[in-house]
Amino acid sequence: MFKKILLATSGAPSTFGAARVAFDMGKRYGAEVLVLNVMGVPTKAYSQVVNDVRTGEEVEVDEEYRAWVEEELKNTFEKQIESVEYSRIILTTGLPHREILRAARENDADLIVMGASSGDSSVYRKGYPGSTLQRVAKAARCPVMTVHRETASYWGGFGNIVFATDFSKQAESAFKFALATARELDTDLTILHALDISGKVLDQNEIEDRIIAARERIRTAYDLDGFKNCDVEVWEGVPYVEIVKMARERSADLIVMAHHSHELDPEKARIGSTMEQVILRAGCPVVSVSKPDKV
Repeated sequence: MFKKILLATSGAPSTFGAARVAFDMGKRYGAEVLVLNVMGVPTKAYSQVVNDVRTGEEVEVDEEYRAWVEEELKNTFEKQIESVEYSRIILTTGLPHREILRAARENDADLIVMGASSGDSSVYRKGYPGSTLQRVAKAARCPVMTVHRETASYWGGFGNIVFATDFSKQAESAFKFALATARELDTDLTILHALDISGKVLDQNEIEDRIIAARERIRTAYDLDGFKNCDVEVWEGVPYVEIVKMARERSADLIVMAHHSHELDPEKARIGSTMEQVILRAGCPVVSVSKPDKV
């Protein structure tokens, strides 16, 4: 299922958790790990002088500089690179989100893995996912895995997957990915709908009626096609809190959610606030699915 994993990394410590998960997946599932580093954003079109993604300083990207960056990445991830059978380092310059999407497309990646600051210094600024992750998650043809907290990277492979649905159209693609992963890797799957009652005054009978209706909707909307290792849960509360709680209770190794936005312009589209909060708080990797191409 995972043949090529694209790890987008700046080489900074904030991306080490994502690297740990990406290389562990490569080792477990025999996938090739493509280590992508966007060295900088050109100051002018086709210019060799770029603004370094990590420091913001102007540097000239010549063969000597490329060799130095590649050697730094090899030293940084030396043990991980040795642990997998197939790996490759890709160096480029440009706008981080465009280069990540381009590399994923050209290499036919099955999964993009990103950390807290995989492409620019604004990612997760002030505690929220920044522009690079936003744009990659919106436009990627394959699922995008985010590892934000360091604790989310101490990973033991797949054993239990939580798929959180809001019954949107995009959630259908996320469900297909979650089910296919659970089936192929023989894991448990929990389908969760978090009934949003934050800021609402509802009596208990109404809440329970909505929970019953949501359970029925899950069974109607999502065809398990004979898959047996699945539970259906509907919890009421603040959605991101309930999703994180469910993942913790089930000792989940992965949370799968849909990326969707009312914005049509991918340059402006944002990940929904629920996913933002789940990414920031989850104790396991979080996968967002936008397009159905690679699910």
